[in-house]
Amino acid sequence: MKNYLKRTMITTVALMALGSTVNAQNTVQVGGEAMYPKKDIVDNAVNSADHTTLVAAVKAAGLAATLKGDGPFTVFAPTNAAFDKLPEGTVAALLKPENKDQLTKVLTYHVIAGKYDSKSLQKAIKSGNGMAKLKTVSGGMLTFMLNGPMNIVMKDESGNVATISTYDVYQSNGVINVIESVLLPL
Repeated sequence: MKNYLKRTMITTVALMALGSTVNAQNTVQVGGEAMYPKKDIVDNAVNSADHTTLVAAVKAAGLAATLKGDGPFTVFAPTNAAFDKLPEGTVAALLKPENKDQLTKVLTYHVIAGKYDSKSLQKAIKSGNGMAKLKTVSGGMLTFMLNGPMNIVMKDESGNVATISTYDVYQSNGVINVIESVLLPL
C-alpha cells in the first residue's frame, strides 16, 4: 500500500507539473475538465475549454465520426492558444467550406494510427538513436526528439517545433497528447 501511495503521489505531481491534474478516479484534467479513459477522443475533447478551436475544426472537416471510431489513434491536440499563434485569419480561412480539404490535411497531420503514449514515444526515440519519425494519417512525417529526460518535442516537415505539454490522456480509442503549437504539413 505504501508503494502504491508513493507512485500515485509521484504521478500526481508529475501531471501537475505538466499542466494537468488527477482527480480521485485517476482521470486527467485538460482544459479544466476530466478526461475519462472510457470515453472516446471526441467525447472527451468537446469538454476541454482549451480545445474549442480544435473541436470546431474537427467538426468542420467532418472528422468527428472517424475520431469516434475504434482506432487506436494518437492525437497531438493543439490548444486554442496554439491556434492563436497562427497568422491572423488562418483559422477562419481554414474553417470555410471551400477549404475543407486543406483543413482535413492539417488536422490529420496531428493524428498517428496506433497508441503512442510518452513511454512508447520515448522508446521509439531511443531506438532511433535520439530521433523517431512517425507517419501521420495525412501521409506526412513527424519527427520526435527528447529535450531533456522527459520533455518530448516534435517537428513537422517544415521545421516547425511543438512541445508536448500534457502527456498520456488515455481514451477508449487511443491517447491524446496536448501540444502548444499547430504543426503544418508540406
